[in-house]
Amino acid sequence: MSKRAYPSHGRRQLLRYAGASLILSVTPLAGAAAKLPAIVAVRVWPAADYTRVTLEHDAPLKFTHFTVENPDRLVVDIEGVEFNSVLDSLARKVAADDPNIKLLRAGRFKPGVVRLVMELKTKVNPQVFTLEPAGEYGRRLVLDVYPVNPPDPLMALLEGRKDAVEPLPNEQDFRIAEKQPEQSARESGKAQVEAPEVHTSKKSGKPVVDRLVTITLDPGHGGEDPGAIGKAGTYEKNVTLEVARRLKARIDAEPNMRAVLTRDSDFFVPLQMRVQKARRVQSDLFLSIHADAWIKPDARGSSVFVLSEKGASSTQARLLAQKENQADLIGGVNIGSKDLFLARTLLDLSQTATINDSLKLGKYLLGELGSINTLHKAQVEQAGFAVLKAPDIPSALIETAFISNPEEEARLNDDAYQEKLAAAIVRGIRQYFIKHPPGPKARLAVLG
Repeated sequence: MSKRAYPSHGRRQLLRYAGASLILSVTPLAGAAAKLPAIVAVRVWPAADYTRVTLEHDAPLKFTHFTVENPDRLVVDIEGVEFNSVLDSLARKVAADDPNIKLLRAGRFKPGVVRLVMELKTKVNPQVFTLEPAGEYGRRLVLDVYPVNPPDPLMALLEGRKDAVEPLPNEQDFRIAEKQPEQSARESGKAQVEAPEVHTSKKSGKPVVDRLVTITLDPGHGGEDPGAIGKAGTYEKNVTLEVARRLKARIDAEPNMRAVLTRDSDFFVPLQMRVQKARRVQSDLFLSIHADAWIKPDARGSSVFVLSEKGASSTQARLLAQKENQADLIGGVNIGSKDLFLARTLLDLSQTATINDSLKLGKYLLGELGSINTLHKAQVEQAGFAVLKAPDIPSALIETAFISNPEEEARLNDDAYQEKLAAAIVRGIRQYFIKHPPGPKARLAVLG
């Protein structure tokens, strides 16, 4: 009779510990494999320029996309996710007046695959890409649909202003009422936008502006990028848009000025695209509107910043430029798109002269802002702001007030104060043009 071989007690203990170690090492991997990615939020940002749909998720996704005609649709298949209530809400996120999307729906296409179908109102060039976590956001899958025939900003500008061109008054006659003037509707055959001239006043011999000047207004942030958020929940992106709209109305009411907005609703515009928009309409000035924030709630006052080639004028200016230049990370830019880099030629050819003009503009703006608010700094500051890098357009970034200061946050939400801000900025613009009338439009600035 043969004896069965049994392991010794010591060997049994060794096998038991080894088995436990194996279980411990395998269990976390098995748990991770069992957890599927989930869509945790969906957001839709409609605009005439493009409409963006953002799907925020908690783990990397696998996806494919394609387009279908008759009718035009964009289809996105997402693998390894479950259809949940967030995806089910997609259809309710699209507004009836969305200029690009007619319908948006999601459903289970096959086991382990959710299909998104976007029915379109027009032919589009879609961009589908992912973003890594930034700011308050986790991972994002982004669906941008750009109309094949986008709105032409130059044509819209020309159609929007057919007013006569009247010279600005001489400095000694310069008076501006605090109330908003009515828009002039006089007709004149001498308004030549393409080939302007600068003449001198018969009385003083000083140069005066006798052509339409174009000013691009850039409401900071927008869409996915809220900007700074005040203690009471005020979003910087909303304040900047409201102030810019009021400012545009005042500029358009001037007989020899017209304004263009880089965004006219709540959507994100990449920083370089903001510069491109100004150059496409051959702007004479570029003003980026913001509301500052600081770690201490007692920081207060208005500031004006311009570009620097040599470094920031202060630590605060450097930190602010770093924060503002991160807008593309939070707002979301498709780094695979080449469109953002089309305007990066000739950026340094005339930058020094433009910065000098920007400093002059900034001084006039700062002087007028000081009449309605405390100035945070008594001089124009400089730093490497990406949005101010147009080589041929005097540009300034205006920090209207500190949204992180509860008292100034309340003022920024006040209609009367917003009107005072707009009036002060217009006064600064007028003073700049009285002293420094614009010359002929430079063909170098035109982009296709």
